[in-house]
Amino acid sequence: QVRLEQSGGGTVQAGGSLRLSCTASERPLTLYNIGWFRQAPGKEYIFVAGIKRNTDHTYYDDSVKGRFTISRDNAKNTVYLQMDTLHTEDTAIYHCAADHNLRSIQMTPSSYFYWGQGTQVTVSS
Repeated sequence: QVRLEQSGGGTVQAGGSLRLSCTASERPLTLYNIGWFRQAPGKEYIFVAGIKRNTDHTYYDDSVKGRFTISRDNAKNTVYLQMDTLHTEDTAIYHCAADHNLRSIQMTPSSYFYWGQGTQVTVSS
């Protein structure tokens, strides 16, 4: 079992940057594929970015490609989501999630068993 603790987020003007952190306890994050999802009010969870166990290959939704960067710091047992050039439509609650299965990065929320508590990101115009 792994516990995910999120930090970061907040309110920023359009064009600004934020960094989200997802820190694991009890087990190393290198054992998991990690995904970041977001949920805007009244909408479903959307896959934003993922980083694969073992290879650290990264994956992005087209809406954030070139603006967001997912990375891993194994020494801190933390995965980051650096968000640059934020748009108002990036406003959502962001969750990190861990998939313990040995497979490709999954983009459906139901594929992830462990979830962080969520953090609000608000981008104002």
